Amino acid sequence: MDRAAPRADIVIANSAETFTLDPQRLSYQHDVRTSRALFEGLTAVDGTTGQVIPAAATKWSVSDDGCTWTFDLRSDLRWSDGVPLTSHDFVYAWRRALLPDLAADYAGFFLNIRGAREFFAWRSKALGEFPKTGGQNLATALWNETEQKFASTVGLSAPNDHTLVVVLARPVAYWLDLCAFPAMFPVPQHLVEQFTSISAQTGMVQQNSGWTKAGVLVGNGPYTLAAWRPKRLMRFERNTLYRDAEHIAANAIETLPIEDPNTAVLAFENGAVDWLTDTLVEYRGDMFEQTKHGQRSNLHVLDAFGTDFFSLNCRPTLADGRTNPFAHAGVRRAFAMAVDKQTMIDRITRLGESVATTLIPPGSIAGYHGPNGLPFDPTRAKQELEQAGWHLVNGVVQNEQGEAFPTVEVLYAANSPRYRDMSSAMADMWQRTLGVQCTTRSRDPSGYKDSLKRGDFMIARGGWYGDYGDPTTWLDLARSDDGNNDRKYANPKYDALLDQAAAELDPTKRFAMLAEAERMLMDQDIPVIPICHYVTVYMYEPDRLTGISRHPRLEQYLGRLGIVNAASAPSVR
Repeated sequence: MDRAAPRADIVIANSAETFTLDPQRLSYQHDVRTSRALFEGLTAVDGTTGQVIPAAATKWSVSDDGCTWTFDLRSDLRWSDGVPLTSHDFVYAWRRALLPDLAADYAGFFLNIRGAREFFAWRSKALGEFPKTGGQNLATALWNETEQKFASTVGLSAPNDHTLVVVLARPVAYWLDLCAFPAMFPVPQHLVEQFTSISAQTGMVQQNSGWTKAGVLVGNGPYTLAAWRPKRLMRFERNTLYRDAEHIAANAIETLPIEDPNTAVLAFENGAVDWLTDTLVEYRGDMFEQTKHGQRSNLHVLDAFGTDFFSLNCRPTLADGRTNPFAHAGVRRAFAMAVDKQTMIDRITRLGESVATTLIPPGSIAGYHGPNGLPFDPTRAKQELEQAGWHLVNGVVQNEQGEAFPTVEVLYAANSPRYRDMSSAMADMWQRTLGVQCTTRSRDPSGYKDSLKRGDFMIARGGWYGDYGDPTTWLDLARSDDGNNDRKYANPKYDALLDQAAAELDPTKRFAMLAEAERMLMDQDIPVIPICHYVTVYMYEPDRLTGISRHPRLEQYLGRLGIVNAASAPSVR
């Protein structure tokens, strides 16, 4: 039996187990939050304003053309084992992320660096051509050549231990924001190299995750990893060598993976958990009603940096070869304006979300002002459908050739009651307002994703959370060549406008261009129908737990959390 440990100052419940503690390999939100406890990047995000602030770097400068960034690192940085942290650790970590060997989800961030795409393509080709009987000598030789290729090709250098120079392929207005994301955190080369080898069979770098285990992992964040018992708990203790250790409020924090939503709420209400990071119980709408009437103070429904939408297939033909009516922007506008979003929020989601008429949540990005988007307007919806060539004749919507509007199918993932109910509600609205026949279809999550990629849908549920504080984290979804553009929306004018904005160094002019791009999407072309802007539902006692960010980006840093009037609590096992 495990020995009882003293209760941590703060206990946090996550809805899933941590997948990885390797910053370059993470992708899930709870992993991002955990990574910020153990590591720190050049910059961070202020929890009140959402603005970028210094972290491992004290200051930075950028060249007149917006391409060369020079970061000055703090001179007293240390890894938690006492080894000095230098700019070379950043170069090492970013090179890891750029290796196709690692298959990092956020490798795209690093492709902004000059020569990075060329290096990635070269390495991929070299590995593809590596002979199966290559042997260790040939594998080592390829790695030596890779190191030389990186140094000579990629615009990343450390002229001394406390200076990092990054040369971008083009200006990236949100570069400092990207630097705050965990995928760009440094890792300790002196430790990671002990768990790295080169395959004699493939020539690939093999990364063993052993360096991320408790008692082994070395970080530069506010906490160290004291214990990790998979599917049970993870314990963090104050890192006394952290650059700002004196301002860490809690000596110890524990996170518990509790997958069952009802169990998680019960653990919170019993005092075993101080912060429930995602309240998913089906009765949370009832809990929100209690909050609105002053009967509950520990449920917090916070605006999030995300938008709930339904995707419209913009391809000329459907997967079965039929002509796709949604290839016409007028049809898409008609369907968008026939959705009573407020009713869906009041009766289905029941969390007081803001009605969404745009992709980007208003007010979530300082200085950016998007378009108004299309309103709920049944009369205009019918007019748009008429103008698109579809007329109601003897109770049947048909085109000039007398062909009936095909039965509209709304696709959603089978594991979501929320999207099941939203899909049914919209199908009913379209039938009543536009006169078209509608049905819903569910698929398991894997099959649902496959259907989106294949274009095997007419309308499908979707959603997006921004990765960084810039409009492009949303607008790039509609680029004709973007990997997340499952709708296959394509407008050369839209792509050109984004390209023009990317080259604009004046922030005001750039935001004006991006606002025009969003207007093109949300007022005119409608590749998606936004329903509401997401909220995140936390549970915590506001007079006990401090330091939680309520800014829409919800960038949470465990090192900023504190407890007021901490009392003794039972031990956990």
